[in-house]
Amino acid sequence: MQALSSVEGGYDLLAPKFDHTPFRTPDAVLDATAGALRSLGPFGRGLDVCCGTGASMRVLESVCQGPVMGVDFSSGMLAQARRARLEVGWIRADARVLPFAGGFDLAVSFGALGHFLPAERPALFAGVYRALRPGGIFAVPLGTPPPVTSIWYWATAGFDLAMRVRNALWRPAFVMYYRTCPLRAIRDDLTASGFTVTTIPLTDLGRGGDGGPRCQLVLARTAGVP
Repeated sequence: MQALSSVEGGYDLLAPKFDHTPFRTPDAVLDATAGALRSLGPFGRGLDVCCGTGASMRVLESVCQGPVMGVDFSSGMLAQARRARLEVGWIRADARVLPFAGGFDLAVSFGALGHFLPAERPALFAGVYRALRPGGIFAVPLGTPPPVTSIWYWATAGFDLAMRVRNALWRPAFVMYYRTCPLRAIRDDLTASGFTVTTIPLTDLGRGGDGGPRCQLVLARTAGVP
């Protein structure tokens, strides 16, 4: 049923068991991100874009001194988030049209970029930019693509191919691709939206066969002085 639903409907169905699936961002990624951000903070208000069940709110709570908020368009996922953290502000909204203006010092997003087609990313990033104060930071961890000799390379390629076939034959579409958001494309789209972009290697998550980090934290900063 989930596979034949829309993105919103699929996550509504998955919500009660989402935290027990491999799709939840691993704690190791959350902890590594929090560690990298801690050296740049503390921050004031924080925003989790596409927050899901709120598992990644632990990152914002560890580095933000002000109120934190999560936004997602799945009512089912937000219902789970509210049960876990009553003190957090949870907002239902489409991330492509975020209803915020200049109120946050830090925004984060985990594992959500594959839900946006490349043509949709400019609207997403523009909305995040508007939501941040001058000098605010948008942080997104991105894994390094696996080498062609890796089973994960072929697993993700196969998944994306199956998803494209599914979406060509069935409506509504379920947009989730693993190979549409490489670092270079994300950097270019963020820069085009006005951000200044740098990266931090998350070395706690290990290194690949070439010695490079398995994951990097993309830091996109808005113009101005915080």
